[in-house]
Amino acid sequence: MAQLFKVHPDNPQLRLLKQAVSLLSQGGVLAVPTDSSYALVCHLDDKTAVDHMRRIRQVDDKHHLTLLCKDLSEVSKYAKFDNRQYRLMKSNTPGAYTFILEATKEVPRRVSHPKRKSIGLRVPNHVVLQLLLNLQDAPLLATTLIPPGEVEPLNDPEIIRERFEHQLEGVIDAGACALEA
Repeated sequence: MAQLFKVHPDNPQLRLLKQAVSLLSQGGVLAVPTDSSYALVCHLDDKTAVDHMRRIRQVDDKHHLTLLCKDLSEVSKYAKFDNRQYRLMKSNTPGAYTFILEATKEVPRRVSHPKRKSIGLRVPNHVVLQLLLNLQDAPLLATTLIPPGEVEPLNDPEIIRERFEHQLEGVIDAGACALEA
């Protein structure tokens, strides 16, 4: 059964987020708020958790996943980019933008695009997720929480917990996210 971490959206309780980080380090998949919708996240290096996340979404290994990074210095460890791309990222991060860049060797092959060797990277602008990334001290692999057969992402943490309580290890409830059109 998924553990529910009910946190304040602007001043999240550190104790609860540390518990969530513990679940991630044990191979857990969590539903977390982002600046655009809720997403499923897991540890980048945990193949079992990545496979579990794909099964929850019912997507194959060709489905693109996003690497959530705490800042641009962390992005530079996982992607190659030139000065022009850096300026574009710097002016749009943190935020709800995912940048598709050439992956470095630090990115496991199973999560980069198989033909182009690229990866989607994002520096989120959500207080709760930023704190989680800082506590984790490593990027998280993510995919938008769109239930199989649906087109819109889920945005209500209570509904997420009800629908996925036996598939997730935890749900971080910071209220509804600002869905983008």
